[in-house]
Amino acid sequence: DRKKGKQQIVVGLLVDSEGTPVSVRVFEGNTQDVKTVGDQISVLVKRFGVEEVVFVGDRGMLKQPQLNLLDEHRFHYITAITKPQISKLLEAGVFQMELFDEELGEIEYDGIRYIFRRNPQRVAEIAANRESKLKKLQKLLDQRNVYLAGHSRSKVETGVREVKAYAKKLKLEDWIEVSVEDRRLTLQFNHQACAEDTRLDGCYVIKTDLPAGDIQAAMIHDRYKDLTQVEWAFRTFKQGHLEIRPTFVQTKAGARGHVFVIMPAYLLERELYRCWQNLDITVAEGIDELGSLRGVEINIGDVTCQKVPRPVDLSEKLLQAADVHLPDILPLRQVHVATGKKLTEGRKTKQYRKLTPQMSQDQNGRGDTTS
Repeated sequence: DRKKGKQQIVVGLLVDSEGTPVSVRVFEGNTQDVKTVGDQISVLVKRFGVEEVVFVGDRGMLKQPQLNLLDEHRFHYITAITKPQISKLLEAGVFQMELFDEELGEIEYDGIRYIFRRNPQRVAEIAANRESKLKKLQKLLDQRNVYLAGHSRSKVETGVREVKAYAKKLKLEDWIEVSVEDRRLTLQFNHQACAEDTRLDGCYVIKTDLPAGDIQAAMIHDRYKDLTQVEWAFRTFKQGHLEIRPTFVQTKAGARGHVFVIMPAYLLERELYRCWQNLDITVAEGIDELGSLRGVEINIGDVTCQKVPRPVDLSEKLLQAADVHLPDILPLRQVHVATGKKLTEGRKTKQYRKLTPQMSQDQNGRGDTTS
């Protein structure tokens, strides 16, 4: 995540075709993504006893060693190939650039099916991104020219190096050259290299070993696009309110437990999203809204109960959409729960870190719960 000096873990998430989590694994922080595939295959074979599987992974996840491992278990795969691999197939004449169109195309070669397409929307996005990069580079070059014009003793070579380094950072160095004339920098375009780089804009190729008679090309394409379900899951529990990070546990067991707890929470998130998707509200906003419901404690002699308020307005709609019916009253149990904030504050005190056996026994005797 480009955060130097931070410890990290690798999370491997396996979902079904609907995006529902099936298995989650936590690996050492220096584990490469491709190394997690074998573990998930083992889960499918040993724990679930699955015999027929179509494993879908992106081009960085399913490389040849992983494909060989899938073949050993007679699993099929759907993945994509890289642009260099596309260029190699074009040079070999497997398919031609003219075949890339908005409609899906398919070719079978050497026992592998290739489904290809050019996405016009992606072409426009790449072009706009490239134009934005050029403007940034031109802005830096203009700033260098202003500086060189106002500082006669400054070195032109320094400005050239700075512009070239920025071009490399923007990945424009292959078709941009910096020339100098009378202490003024200008950009020279290599149109041939630019045309070579842009010819595959928006083009992608999906490959699979599924027999042609089993699944149509459109379904294979859709299943590969379902990887967005995994991406959505990671965005939800990494950057959303589920907060898989930052992780404050220190042991391997604690890290795995922390990630596992997030998965049932994510399942609830998915279900609430399905229930509330027509209410124009996010899951986090819906939970906050329901958090405004407060019970009223009622004491009648030795009996204590909690009166549940009647939800109104948005709260009522949220509960109805989720098919949840609140009771009128709830028994009031004296349960003490240490929240995340209280737990952090408690750890700062010596009394909390070193609980005496008497205190622990007293807590167990009352049946109190700390989580």
